[in-house]
Amino acid sequence: MRKFFTILLIIIVVVVGILWLISKWSYSDGERAGTISKLSHRGFVFKTWEGVLNEGGYSGETGTLTPRYWDFSVLERDSTIKELQHAMKTGERITLKYEERVFKFPWNGDTKYFITDVEFLNRPQVPVQTLPQQPQQVVADTARVVSDTTKQ
Repeated sequence: MRKFFTILLIIIVVVVGILWLISKWSYSDGERAGTISKLSHRGFVFKTWEGVLNEGGYSGETGTLTPRYWDFSVLERDSTIKELQHAMKTGERITLKYEERVFKFPWNGDTKYFITDVEFLNRPQVPVQTLPQQPQQVVADTARVVSDTTKQ
C-alpha cells in the first residue's frame, strides 16, 4: 500500500510539473499599439487584472474608422499595472508588449495574452548622457596641450 501512494505521489508531481511548464511556455510574443479603454481587477475567487486595448483602425473598403478591441490579461507586476492605469487616465497612446501562452490556469487571467511591458509613444526620449573621460585620459590630454603651447 505504501508503494502505491509513493507511485501516485510521483505521478501527481510529474503531472503538476508538466502543467506548470506548459502554463509558463510562451507560444508567441509581439506588440500592439492603441489606447486603453478598460482596465479592471476582477474575479470571484482569483482576482486578475484584465483590460481592453482600442487599436483603432481604418476600413479601406468603406472608408470609415472602425474601432478594433483587443482583450488582454496583466501579469501581477505593480509597475506594469501602474503604467496601464496612468495610460488609461491620460488617454495616451501606448504600445503593449505581450506573450501568448498555450495554456493558462484560472488564477493567471481570462485571456491567453499576457502583458509584459508598456511603452508610451508620445513621451520624449531622454538622451543618453556621455560619461566623463577617464582620469588618465584627461591628464594625458592636458599634458599634450601644455607641451603644444610651450613649443610655440
